[in-house]
Parts: sequence; structure tokens; C-alpha cells
Amino acid sequence: MEKSQVSNEEATSKILMILSRHVGSEKAVDMGELFSRVFDMPYTNKINHTRRLRTVITALRQKGIPIGSTAAQNGGGYYLVRAGSELDEYCGRLRRAALGKLNLESRLRKISLEELLGQMALNFTAEGAEGAE
Repeated sequence: MEKSQVSNEEATSKILMILSRHVGSEKAVDMGELFSRVFDMPYTNKINHTRRLRTVITALRQKGIPIGSTAAQNGGGYYLVRAGSELDEYCGRLRRAALGKLNLESRLRKISLEELLGQMALNFTAEGAEGAE
């Protein structure tokens, strides 16, 4: 696999520019197409070759850029989430996925989800109190 000469800053700018024309889930751009347009090269392995693209998208999401994704057979890919009900729907999917993982953890620990969430809240509060000193 050849290495792209595109820096992370350039990749970030290109992703934002491209996604500005893909607002709403119905206008999602395929990951392979997005990768090719950002890094000026085709991908050969959808999982391994596009890791850098997914890393940059994750960094943008962590900065609060509402980049959604869909796995629809035709029309799947990345898009900018519209404010309002589409944002609520996307955040709901994120929450359900997170709660599903937390539910699995609670079963592995053999405690209720409520008890696990309570423990997490206590840890979060204790960590915040330590930082305030």
C-alpha cells in the first residue's frame, strides 16, 4: 500500500469541503469515494486502507463537527448531520450503541445497568472533585 502525501491538516480541510456538499443522510458520500477524493488515491482494503480517513473523521467529531454515517446498502457513507430531528436521530443511535455496550459490561460484571451507571457517576464526581483542588 502506497502512502498518501496528504497531511492531516489537508485531509481535515478536504473532508470538510467535500462534506459541505453532502448535508443530510440521503446525500451521504461513499467512504471509498471520500477516501479517494481526500487522499488522491484509491483504497484497496475498506478496513485497513481507510483507517486514516476514519481517524480524521473521529477527530472532527470530537471537536463537535456533526459528521454522521450510514451503512445503507445504496447511499451509505458519511454526511454532515442536519440540525433538528436528524441530529436528534443520530445522537439517539449513538446513545443506544453506548447503552448497549454498557449493558454488556453490566452483565459481565453481574450487576444491574443502573448500578453500573451509578458507579460511573460516582467515579466521575470523584474525578471532578480531585481536579478542583
